[in-house]
Parts: sequence; structure tokens; C-alpha cells
Amino acid sequence: MSATLDTIKQQISENPILLYMKGSPQLPQCGFSAQAVQALMGCGERFAFVNILENPDIRAELPKYANWPTFPQLWVGGELVGGCDIIVEMYQNGELQPLIKQAAATNATEEGDA
Repeated sequence: MSATLDTIKQQISENPILLYMKGSPQLPQCGFSAQAVQALMGCGERFAFVNILENPDIRAELPKYANWPTFPQLWVGGELVGGCDIIVEMYQNGELQPLIKQAAATNATEEGDA
């Protein structure tokens, strides 16, 4: 297994809410990443991100690992939620907020036990 794949698995397992995106939340470098960030910020919880433009190995490997060809990719609780269209749709119909809140609450509980 490649070191890049190990890195991806570690990032996903260590971050309950993780967005693989182009750019950063403060400076998204594509419209789809910007929309995903807006939806996530609307949920009011902190989330981790990986700028795939600065990580070409991850950019190349993640689509194969996730079986999802495009970016951004939102991972919550170790599971792929989906890309921009799915994130925005879930936000608009009220499905994203409880998912994000639950992941953040679960993480806070686990950190409190440590």
C-alpha cells in the first residue's frame, strides 16, 4: 500500500468532518469547492480540509480510494458523503446539518474521554 493511501486513511480517521477541496475555506479555488464550504459553514461546526492542489499525490489517489472521481469530497465519520451537488442538496433539504452536528458532538465526546 502506498504512503499516500496511508495518509488519506489517517486523515479520514482522525477528522470527523473532512473536506478534500481545491484551495482553502477562506480562499476556495473552484466554484464547487466554494459552494461546499458555504454549505458546511452554514452548519456551524468546525471542519478539517485538505487542499488537493497542494497535495498532487492525494489528488491522484483519493478518487481511486473513494471510488468518486471529482472534488470536493466530504467525509463525515469516516464515510464519503459525496461531492458538491450532494453536499448542497443535503444542506438545502436539511439533511446535512444533523449529520455534521452529530459528527462534531461524537468527536467532542471522544476528546472529552481522552
